Amino acid sequence: MKCENCTKTECSKKKKKEEGENAELLETTSGVGDEKSEFHRLADARIFLSDCLACGNCVTSEEGARISAQNQKELFNVLNLNKKCDSSLHRLVVASVSPQSVPYFAVKFRLSVCEAARKLSGFLKSLGVHHVFDTTIAADFSILETQKDFVQRFRRQTQDERAFPMFASACPGWVQYAERVLGDSVTPHICTAKSPQQIMGSLVKGYFASHKNLAPDKIFHLAVAPCYDRKMEALREDYYTELYNCRDVDCVVTSGEVMQIMEQRNISIKEIEESPLENIFGGTCCAFVRHEGTGSDGYLAHLFRHAAKELFGTDIQEITYKTLKNKDFQEVCLEKDGETVLRFAAAYGFRNIQNMVLKLRKGKFHYHFVEVLACPGGCLNGKGQAHTVDGKPERAVFQEMEALYTRVPVQSPQENPHIQELYTTWLEGAESQKSREMLHTKFVPTAQNTARVDMKW
Repeated sequence: MKCENCTKTECSKKKKKEEGENAELLETTSGVGDEKSEFHRLADARIFLSDCLACGNCVTSEEGARISAQNQKELFNVLNLNKKCDSSLHRLVVASVSPQSVPYFAVKFRLSVCEAARKLSGFLKSLGVHHVFDTTIAADFSILETQKDFVQRFRRQTQDERAFPMFASACPGWVQYAERVLGDSVTPHICTAKSPQQIMGSLVKGYFASHKNLAPDKIFHLAVAPCYDRKMEALREDYYTELYNCRDVDCVVTSGEVMQIMEQRNISIKEIEESPLENIFGGTCCAFVRHEGTGSDGYLAHLFRHAAKELFGTDIQEITYKTLKNKDFQEVCLEKDGETVLRFAAAYGFRNIQNMVLKLRKGKFHYHFVEVLACPGGCLNGKGQAHTVDGKPERAVFQEMEALYTRVPVQSPQENPHIQELYTTWLEGAESQKSREMLHTKFVPTAQNTARVDMKW
């Protein structure tokens, strides 16, 4: 990606500086007790210009260093401390696995998605992780809260000129770009529902911690995700609890980084003992399910069905997608008495996002809802998996992942029997203040908005 905010020389200097910082980080974190030789030295997570969404406008040098520190060594430090005699340093280690990460392991190991989920869970537990959670329930909450936000906006649209279009908030890359580059012309349009990763953080550090009679800082929450932007998301200030000096998600590792650990430890997939994914209620997940969507959590599909039924009394049996400029820009419409009453779109990849924003600023973007994702092809194509070392996509791997993912059974958020229970008990009601605090966030534009919206992606 090339933009107006930097030069090749500056990028080269930035990269050298990052490499120096990472070298220092390796020296300071590799020597953790006598067990340090048990774990292999692995490549640090870095932010390269090709991965960055808006150069210097999006990521400061301080943030870059903090993101680089989110890697395997942080997990291994905690695991090593858990082996020490000083129990005051011990923490319960919990991992939550993104559903878009599992197909990557299925393709790499030539397994079914269910088998891959059990192998991944077993491997993480062999490292010392105590619980490995399925995150479907977090996505359920995120989708349901997005549906609620949309219906409320629709009903107040005559009084609120910024009600539409409404943009999905699940992609941290898109949110970061909107806040730091596009500013307040776009941020009021973003749904305030937290992403599945961060709702899982609320569930782990809130509901699960209380049921374990543990303070939130006594739990180390690891997230396995398909993209590096999730590391950046976990560091947002609104996901930090000052009282306990901890974050809702303590560390994010990508699917590719987990694969690195497996390769460095030279473990055969046959050696890994299977272990089912768990839920936060203490049970195990009998089946791996997904939401409706070929490469993501399917916000567009679920929201379209819900809005059609709730606002117009129409049951949608099958959704017909119309491809526009390319396969990553599609629209869905609902007509009533010859009039288009709902117009939704999916915009994946920053070229499509750029076109979307330009039309929005010209007043020519007439959609009610847009599912926006930074990665072409959706979350399955995150840069933390199915990409080569130099950042190029492994297209054959992605196509296999997509084929496997679409064969996974679909479950609607409304079908999850635990959702209503949590709304009633833990959240003290679907419209309560606690529900708002646990399931929603806010998006604030920054002042240093100097990037050009017409930059070439």
